[in-house]
Amino acid sequence: MKTQQDAATFLLRIALAFGFLSAVASRLNLWGTRSSGWKNFVHYTAETNSFLPQSWAASIAVLSTTAELSIGILLLVGFQVKKTAWCASVLTLFFATAMSISFGIKEPLDYSVFAFSAGAFLLSTFSRYTWSLDQLLH
Repeated sequence: MKTQQDAATFLLRIALAFGFLSAVASRLNLWGTRSSGWKNFVHYTAETNSFLPQSWAASIAVLSTTAELSIGILLLVGFQVKKTAWCASVLTLFFATAMSISFGIKEPLDYSVFAFSAGAFLLSTFSRYTWSLDQLLH
């Protein structure tokens, strides 16, 4: 049972890491023609945060991208997984809430943002993280 839990924890950590890193790669046009691009992301940020001044969109886009890149890298290498996963959960819960306010509940449900947030929260509850930098350091 412990081996299955270790494997599941590892796979959840890696899936969340790649989810964050893929989103960042799309904004930076690293996915080629399948990328959203920075300009589109800033526009989407303004739409998603429609309850905030539109002039904040670029700053929110930079902050969220920086947070997502940091979280993605930290989860990928497995450093400070418990804290990083909790931050990932909070960030995606904020995103899901903003989406719900601006577009209605269907949008974050269709994109599984609540599930992503819950998965990150679940990851933050484990006491050990095999195949991680945390494991090597302890």
